[in-house]
Amino acid sequence: MAAPAGSLVAAVLAHSGRLDKEDLGTRIGRLSRRVEELKGEVCNMINKKYNEFLPSMQSAEELVSQVEGLSSNIDLLKAGIENEVTRDLNVAVAEFTELKQQLERDTLVLSVLKKLQEFDIAIKEYNTALLEKKYVAAAQQLETARSNLKMLESRKGFELKILKALGTELTVQTQNMLYHLGEEWQKLAVWKLPPSKESSSLESVVHSELHLHTVPSKEEEIAGPPVASVLQAFAVLGELHTKLKIFGQLLLKYILKPLISYPSLQPCTEEQSDVFILRFKSKESSLDHSSPVEVFDKIRLVFEVLHKYLLNVPVEQPVEDKKGCGVTLAELLGDMIWEELSDCLIQNCLVNSIPTNSSKLEQYIEVIKSTEEFEKALKNMQFLKGDTTDLLKYARNVNSHFANKKCQDVIVAARNLMTSEIHNTVKIIPDSCVALPRLPDPGAGDRSKMPKASEVLHNDMGNLENKTKLSQYTFSLPTCRISSSVEKLMELAYQTLLEATSSTDQCCIQLFYSVRNIFQLFYDVVPTYHKENLQKLPQLAAIHHNNCMYIAHHLLTLGHQFRYRLTNILCDGAATFVDLVPGFRRLGMECFLAQMRVQKGEILERLSSARNFSNMDDEENYCAANKAIRQVLHQLKRLGKVWQDVLPVNVYCKAMGTLLNTALTEIVTRIAALEDISAEDADRLYSLCRTMVEEGPQVFTPLPEDDKNKKYQEEVPVYVQKWMTFKELMIILQANLQEIVDQWADGKGPLAAEFSAAEVKSLIRALFQNTERRAAALAKIK
Repeated sequence: MAAPAGSLVAAVLAHSGRLDKEDLGTRIGRLSRRVEELKGEVCNMINKKYNEFLPSMQSAEELVSQVEGLSSNIDLLKAGIENEVTRDLNVAVAEFTELKQQLERDTLVLSVLKKLQEFDIAIKEYNTALLEKKYVAAAQQLETARSNLKMLESRKGFELKILKALGTELTVQTQNMLYHLGEEWQKLAVWKLPPSKESSSLESVVHSELHLHTVPSKEEEIAGPPVASVLQAFAVLGELHTKLKIFGQLLLKYILKPLISYPSLQPCTEEQSDVFILRFKSKESSLDHSSPVEVFDKIRLVFEVLHKYLLNVPVEQPVEDKKGCGVTLAELLGDMIWEELSDCLIQNCLVNSIPTNSSKLEQYIEVIKSTEEFEKALKNMQFLKGDTTDLLKYARNVNSHFANKKCQDVIVAARNLMTSEIHNTVKIIPDSCVALPRLPDPGAGDRSKMPKASEVLHNDMGNLENKTKLSQYTFSLPTCRISSSVEKLMELAYQTLLEATSSTDQCCIQLFYSVRNIFQLFYDVVPTYHKENLQKLPQLAAIHHNNCMYIAHHLLTLGHQFRYRLTNILCDGAATFVDLVPGFRRLGMECFLAQMRVQKGEILERLSSARNFSNMDDEENYCAANKAIRQVLHQLKRLGKVWQDVLPVNVYCKAMGTLLNTALTEIVTRIAALEDISAEDADRLYSLCRTMVEEGPQVFTPLPEDDKNKKYQEEVPVYVQKWMTFKELMIILQANLQEIVDQWADGKGPLAAEFSAAEVKSLIRALFQNTERRAAALAKIK
C-alpha cells in the first residue's frame, strides 16, 4: 500500500507547488491519515473473505480424502475380479462351447439317422408298390429316397461311406423302375413299322400301324386307366419328356408327314375289345399335292384318336419344373412336335396351294377357314395353346405369298427360257405383235380417261393436219429372226404385267419389279451362259444381237402401255423400262461387234498368206495370193449364208460391206506398197482384183430369194467404202501413163478422189520404168 500512497503524495506535491510549507505539512498529515484508514478497510475485507473461504476448503479436503478411499476400494475389487471371477468365467465359457458342439453333433447324427431311416422306409415302400404295380406311388417313393440322399450328400464335413452304396442302390432301383415302366409303355403303344431302308416310299408307309392297348375295360374304367399310371410315373421320374419325344418323332415320321406328302394316303381306324388300331389305306389320286382341307381333316382324325385313347391324361411334372405342373399329355406332345409339323404343313401343303393366278385368290378363303377350324380343334384337344400360330399367319398372308410365289415362278420360267437353245428361231416382221389379251380399259376416274391434247387439237384444228404421213412401219422392228425363247420371254413379261393390273397394290409392285428383274437377269445370264457359243458361232451372235434389239424395242413402250393400269404408286413415272434400253442395245452391239472383229481377224490372217502380192510372175506366189483371195471370198459367202434371213437387211448389208471393205482395203494397201510391178505382175494382180470385183457382190444375199438380192448386190458401193478405190486401182494396173494422168485430171478426176498424189506417184514408179515420159507424168501428179 506504500507505493500508492507515495504516488499520491507526489501528485499532491506536484499540484501544490505554490503552497507554502505549512499548508503542505497539514495536507500531508491529512493524507497520511486517510491512507491509514484505507489500509484498515482493506485488511478487514481480506479477513472477512478468508473466514468465508476456510470452511469450503476444509470441506473439499474431506471430499478428497473420501475419494481416495473409494479409489483404493475399487482397485481392490478390480484386482479380485481379475484374479478370481475372470478365471471362473473362462472355465464356464469353455464348458458351454464344448456342450454346444456336442449338441450340434448329436443333432446332426440324429438328422442323418432320421434321413437314413426315411430313405430305408422309402425304398421298402417302393418295393411294395412296385410289386403291386402301383407305379405312381413307387415313383414317388423313389423321388423321396432321392431327395433324402441329396440332403445327406449336401452336408459338408459329414461324409459317410454308406452314401455311395445308397446312391448305387437308388440308381439300380430307378433303372429297374424305368425298365418296368418301359415294358408297360411298349405294351400300351405298339408300333409296326416297315424296314428302315424302305420307310420313305408310299408302299412301305402303307404298312405302318399304331396299336394302342389303352382301351379301358370295365374294371379299369373304375380304377383308372393304366396308361395314366405309367405316364404319371414317367413324369415323376423326369423321363416323360424323353419317352414322349421319341413317340412324337415316330408319329411325325410314319403318320403325320406321310399324310401330308401323299395325297392318296388315307388314315383308317379300327377299335377292338382291348386295342385300337390306326393304319393306312391308299386310293388312287391324280393330284401331285394334297389340298389343305383334306390334309387338315386327316391330321385332325389322327389327333382325335390319340386324344381319346392315349393323350387325354393329366400329368404332374417334377417339382423343379413348376411350369409344367397340371398339364395334359396332349399339351406336352403339342409343344414338342407342333413347330416341325407346322413347318411341314406350310412347306408341303400350303405352299403348293397358293394360287398361281390372282383370279383364284378369292377361292383361297376356304383354305383360311379350314386352317382356322383345324387350329381350333387342336386347341380344344389342348394340343395347341391360345396364341395364333405360324400356320394360320401363313394362310392369312396369302396375298404376300401369292406375290412371292408368282414372282419366283416368273423368274424361274424366265431363267429356263434364257438357258434354252438360242438357235431355235422365229421370224419377226413389222406386223408381228406379242400374243397378249386385250388390256382392260382404265377404271373410272383414271387419268387416261381425260381427253388428250392431241384429240383436242384434232377436233379444233383438223384443217392444219400435214398431208404427208409417216409409214405405219416407221417405228416397227425390221424383219429379222429372233430366238423363240426370247419371244416367249417377252410374252411372259406382258402376261405378268397384265396379272399385276388385277392384283393388290403390294402384289402389283412386286410383279412389276419381277418383270424388271427378268430383263436384268437376261442382261447378266445370257452373255455368260452362252459365252462360248456366242464367240464361236457367227449365226448365234447375230441372233443374240436381234434378241437384244427386239427386247429394247419393246422396252421403249412396255411401261407406257401399262402405266395407267398399275397401282397409283407406279403411275407417277416409276412404271418404266426405258432406262434398260441403252444397256440392251449396247449388249447386242458389243456381242455382234466382237464377232465382226473375229471375222476381220480371220480375213486379215488369210490375206497375210498372199505373200504381200509381190512377184506375181512367180507361179508359187501367184497361187498363194489366189488361194488367199478364194479363202476370203469363201468366208464371206459362208457368212452371207449364215446371216441370211437372220439379220435385218440394213444390218446385214452394213456388216457384209464392212468385212468386204476390210479385205479390199488390205489388198489395196499391200499392192500400193509394192516398189516394183512388172507387166506380168500387173496382169496377174488385175486378174486377182477382177475376181474380187466379180464375186464380191455375190456375198450380199440378205434374203432367201435370189431375185430380190440383185438390188443389194448392185448397191455394193454404198456399203463398201473402198469399192471405188479398188476399181481405180484396177484401172491403174492396166492403164498407160497418159490414161493415168487423164484419170488424175489435175487432182479433179476420179483417181484423185480415191488416191493421194503420193500413192499415185508410188504406183507409177512401181509400174513404169524411169523414162522422160514417166518423169513428165509424175510432174503432172500434184
